[in-house]
Amino acid sequence: MKRLLIVADHTLVVQAIRMALRQTAGFQVVGFVDGRQDIRARLLETRPDVVVVDDMQDPEHPLERLREIVSTTPDAKALLLTVRTDEEWLDEAFEAGAEGAISKAVHPVALGTLLREIVSGRVVHRPRRAKPAAALADCPLTTRELEILRLAAHGLTNSRIARELWVTEQTVKFHLSNTYRKLGVANRTEASRYAHMNDLVVPHAQLAS
Repeated sequence: MKRLLIVADHTLVVQAIRMALRQTAGFQVVGFVDGRQDIRARLLETRPDVVVVDDMQDPEHPLERLREIVSTTPDAKALLLTVRTDEEWLDEAFEAGAEGAISKAVHPVALGTLLREIVSGRVVHRPRRAKPAAALADCPLTTRELEILRLAAHGLTNSRIARELWVTEQTVKFHLSNTYRKLGVANRTEASRYAHMNDLVVPHAQLAS
């Protein structure tokens, strides 16, 4: 049973979350705290496993509360319930400590299920940020190796990559072998994972530009 604390500035939000969780097993609501005020004392008192933070009227309030959750109860999962889903806002929320964000547009019945799936680690989504130029400069790959890695990470076969780049399939294999060695990985799957984790992958349509 996961202990859940609700942070909001309006009781209607609290009641909506409580009603949504009635049909979802696995959560015990341990309380509600006014999100317009410092919540560190309440966090230490309730020791929640999950904290649902409403976006509230003042956007600074949820960001402050998320930072307090991270600093006070770092093992608790902080989830943002928000009407805004623009990338800039979500970036700020994730930087402040949110581990997930749920749109208020979801059906109340689905809210409990989404909370359970996020807490279980089965739903993860974060806005992708552009890789800083300095980080790309530290990449050990040549321009051609990086180009081939990006295509491989998009799921293209060696023969397809060879056709796209107007090279032989053997050349593709040669560059991939060098890539594995430089990145310290064993195979194509690990290299693709490295590319995605380090934001080296760009939309396929941009590769030829």
